[in-house]
Amino acid sequence: MINLPLLFALQASSTQVEGGLFDFNATLPLMALQFLILTLIMNFIFYKPVSNVLDERDEYIRNSLTTASASLLKADELTSKYEQELAESKKEAQDIIKISQQEAQQVVSIKIKEAQQNAAKLVSEASYQLNIQKEQALKTLEDQVDALSDQIKLKLLDNESLI
Repeated sequence: MINLPLLFALQASSTQVEGGLFDFNATLPLMALQFLILTLIMNFIFYKPVSNVLDERDEYIRNSLTTASASLLKADELTSKYEQELAESKKEAQDIIKISQQEAQQVVSIKIKEAQQNAAKLVSEASYQLNIQKEQALKTLEDQVDALSDQIKLKLLDNESLI
């Protein structure tokens, strides 16, 4: 490598003072060569490793995005599937509830009919019993009326025979 302080010292020691600020001697190509060498060294030492790290990072981000997109699609599919299953389950539950309500309504109507039939049967039996009791009461009354009329008749006949 070229030692810069040594070059400056050599240049300062020269006693020739020519063009001043824009002096085109051996230092200009030497500086250009030094710039190119430093650029190559910087490229190998810093730029390539940094660009490799950046490329790896880009690839990792792309892979992560691809994985995330696939996971998101899968999650969307699962969500739609579960929503569809939930809708079907709700419909089945509503159908079961509807059927249960209809069955309960039928059971209630059957029980009401049975209760009405039992009530009508009880009313008819009570009416029949009342009619039987009425007939018995009337028969008993007729018997009593007949007995009383016979007694009255006997008393009247006894009283007429006494007169």
